[in-house]
Amino acid sequence: MHIAEISTHILRVPLGEQRFYSSQAAFGERKSLLVRVVTTDGLVGWGEGGQYGPAEPVAAAIEHVLGPLLIGRRADQPVRLWEELYAFSRDFGRKGTYIEAISALDIALWDAWGKSLDRPVHALLGGAHRDRVGAYATGGYYSDRYTDQAAAIAELREQAQTYVGSGFNALKVKIGLLPVALDAQRVAVVRESIGTDIDLLVDANHAYNAATAIRMGRALQDQGVLWFEEPVVPEDRDGYRRVRDALDVPIAGGEAEFTRYGFRSLLTHGCVDIIQPDICAMGGFSEFTKVLALASSFGVLTVPHVWGSGVALAAATHALAVIPATPHTYAPVPLENAPVIEYDRSPNALRDDLLTEGFPLTDGSVAVPQGPGLGVQIDEDVLRYYTTASATVSR
Repeated sequence: MHIAEISTHILRVPLGEQRFYSSQAAFGERKSLLVRVVTTDGLVGWGEGGQYGPAEPVAAAIEHVLGPLLIGRRADQPVRLWEELYAFSRDFGRKGTYIEAISALDIALWDAWGKSLDRPVHALLGGAHRDRVGAYATGGYYSDRYTDQAAAIAELREQAQTYVGSGFNALKVKIGLLPVALDAQRVAVVRESIGTDIDLLVDANHAYNAATAIRMGRALQDQGVLWFEEPVVPEDRDGYRRVRDALDVPIAGGEAEFTRYGFRSLLTHGCVDIIQPDICAMGGFSEFTKVLALASSFGVLTVPHVWGSGVALAAATHALAVIPATPHTYAPVPLENAPVIEYDRSPNALRDDLLTEGFPLTDGSVAVPQGPGLGVQIDEDVLRYYTTASATVSR
């Protein structure tokens, strides 16, 4: 089974009046890059990357640099190919665009390999610890009305109650765009709306310096928040450590980190209680297994970050399936020693419409696919509808 063809597909969905904000930016569209690998015996593997910044550089790296290196190579050797691509691009691509490109290719190769063996990716990764994964709702973004605190609070309260009504046992809200006092009020309103039986997480998207993050974190502790995500910029290892040392609320981070080397630094500096590798950005399945081993050696729970299309969600379910309880207990507890899946609730047709069968929430959890490879099917009509650019690499 050899690689015959690689194609890239840049997808965009304008959001219009559904635009929303994190602490860093306005989201006026949902976009991603899908990669299709076709083997010489006709199998198709899908991967995803290009989620964080512009998708075009990631597509170009695949089309003009990395893709041609893979044509004619065996498709059932994703780990070996990962190492070769990383070694090739080490001098200029240790983070960002090239690692996202390698991630997308790696996921597609694992998908194709699983299909060739009629086995799901989680089986190839060593075996699933669970066939369902508890989910938390990511929402609580800022709307265009974020400067009107009363209106924004009313929207947030209604949104939080909707998540709980949909069956979620945990939810995550955004902070960092407003002054600490106003964001603390947002968190307090969510807690009041959902009660004490629902787990509450917050995400600053690295909006703060360490001093401000500590001030915000003390307000979060009062609300029983179970993790404080990306309190400071990813480069500030000392800041992460200061925040973690000053607070009781667990510190999460890592969505903006790449490869085992970046996560080694995050762990050896004692930055986090929970690491959040994004399978579609940090290196794909081949690198995820190495990061998972590193994290377990530090006693740190791994909870992958998820952002993108249904392909990204599918990849995350397989990764989450193989994460053991950290540390082991007979009955693992979500967010204490068992992972949960990020179930983004912001508008995204690429998540909701691209797959022929999605990931419905049942009793607060989603099922891990059991079909071969990623265990999902792309709706080709939807793919064509949202594709704004594509390219193919072959002999």
